[in-house]
Amino acid sequence: MADYFSDRERGPRPRIEQEMNPIAWAGIVATVEALANKGAFGHSYPEQCPDGGAISGNDIQGLTGAIEAELHGLSWPLQTQYDPDPDSYLSKKEPWCPPTLLALDLIEFVWRKVATPINFGKYHDYYRHHHLTFDQDSGRQEFCKNVNLILARNGLAYELNPDGKIRRILPAVIGEALSRTYFRTGDRTLDVLLEESRIKFSSPDPLIRREALERLFDSWERIKSMAHQDKKKSITTILDRCASEPEFRSMLEAEAIELSRIGNNHLFRHHEVRQKPVIDVQQVDYLYHRLFAMIELVIRKNVKG
Repeated sequence: MADYFSDRERGPRPRIEQEMNPIAWAGIVATVEALANKGAFGHSYPEQCPDGGAISGNDIQGLTGAIEAELHGLSWPLQTQYDPDPDSYLSKKEPWCPPTLLALDLIEFVWRKVATPINFGKYHDYYRHHHLTFDQDSGRQEFCKNVNLILARNGLAYELNPDGKIRRILPAVIGEALSRTYFRTGDRTLDVLLEESRIKFSSPDPLIRREALERLFDSWERIKSMAHQDKKKSITTILDRCASEPEFRSMLEAEAIELSRIGNNHLFRHHEVRQKPVIDVQQVDYLYHRLFAMIELVIRKNVKG
């Protein structure tokens, strides 16, 4: 990916933004429109030359129909502005972008459909166009590079992988921890819960990331009962193995109690009317980091090998 002088001087912009913004969206739209102008969607939606049937460009009607059918809320040409008061003569259009997940879906859609157009044969003088053949791998690679530059320069915590799938860029510390495959606790159910949580937390979808936090709280409740049939004796044994120094041991116990209280009062493990849901994405990330740190310590101190 290309860098800029400011990146080399000050380092790249932190990738922490969770929501698509109109500036980044306008850049993505400009990239897609440039591809359409070159005929890069002719591989998937071919416009036939009237003289002989060779591909000469994009079938815009076909492209439009596919976007509308697969990406509800978008159409072609892609919208980057809206009129807040269309009935007013003095109204001015304002920048607009679709919901984040829809914008990311468009990126995956384009990756599947795009291909580099290559002129072949003689220029068709009568219709004033070239006939085209296509290199899909090259088109996908170029689009991936360009769209990732836009996402990075706008600090968005998403990246298009070479396989055409958007992934969420996790904060450095938790991302490194979650990339390790160390969930071998000896309890198959616990391992499955932890693995489900790890995978879901990397999702771009905030609701799925919240499910990841729910799975992590379920894992925590299971961990607390693994050392003894009596849950209170079990958690005492588990925490004793984590720390022998009295002050640190006391701090761990207070944290364990607080984490259990959070899980029981914020709609993670139950669905009672009195419970208050946590839906803010930054709050979900914070609680995930906090609980994961406790679980990682407990596993390392309690699981042999």
